Amino acid sequence: MSNAPIAPNGAAAKPAATKIFSIARRAAAVSWRPALFAALMWIAAAAGEIPIPGTPVPITLQTFVVMLAGLMLPWRQAGSAVAAYLAAGAAGLPVFAGGASTLALVGPSAGFLLGFLPGVVVIALLRGKAGKSAPLTALRYFAVAIVGGVAVVYAFGFLVQSALTGLPIETVALASMGFVAGDVVKAFVASLAAAGLARLR
Repeated sequence: MSNAPIAPNGAAAKPAATKIFSIARRAAAVSWRPALFAALMWIAAAAGEIPIPGTPVPITLQTFVVMLAGLMLPWRQAGSAVAAYLAAGAAGLPVFAGGASTLALVGPSAGFLLGFLPGVVVIALLRGKAGKSAPLTALRYFAVAIVGGVAVVYAFGFLVQSALTGLPIETVALASMGFVAGDVVKAFVASLAAAGLARLR
């Protein structure tokens, strides 16, 4: 028969409580980042819009936030941020450009909005892959942002807008060249910001 002292119940409960607290703290540290970028998406839409003649879709800063999220967050967190933003709009909250909500997801901007999700995931995945082969520089960030934030988002945007308006995709693409030029500039700024913030980590 063992003579080892029996630990009081409080001693057994203490490690369990510490473990639970540690898990909760890690979860909170992870979850605030997607919430922050989801809020930034709404702020970017609320900050104002610039209409482009020949297209019903305005210019906003949302693609800049999408690019920055993809360049700064792991793909699951980046995807969660955009998914939460889109879900808020789908639920009726006025988070899209011009204070729009659910109807924006079936209007001319629908393809661009829905394209944010695969776009941000592609950016984050490419960034992670590129970072394994060589140190990430602003130029590499820029290339990744162009692929996911411009090519992927606009592929969705052009296809959906063409289907909804009945216009040839070439016409839609031509009318949207002002967006493309603006988003190339946004990709450049986002890449500089991401590269600078990465050096501060």
